[in-house]
Amino acid sequence: MVKTTLNIDGMMCSMCEAHVNDAIRRDFEVEKVTSSHSKKLTEIISQEPLDEEKLRKTVDATGYKLEGISSEPYEKKRFSLFGK
Repeated sequence: MVKTTLNIDGMMCSMCEAHVNDAIRRDFEVEKVTSSHSKKLTEIISQEPLDEEKLRKTVDATGYKLEGISSEPYEKKRFSLFGK
């Protein structure tokens, strides 16, 4: 799994977050997408790396400005009472 973090400028409220999240869900197969207008971030969890050019086009189409993209491996955290 991959965690992709987008730095997005222009989101001002929870409706802006929803607009970005909906656009990403529409254009990509993702496990989870979460946005924060106060942090100017969107985090996406997906099975495979996402096409950065397509991400740029998707965010541009929403009217917000994509200022950066970073990706890293993501390991799903499991709940455990014993620490492992």
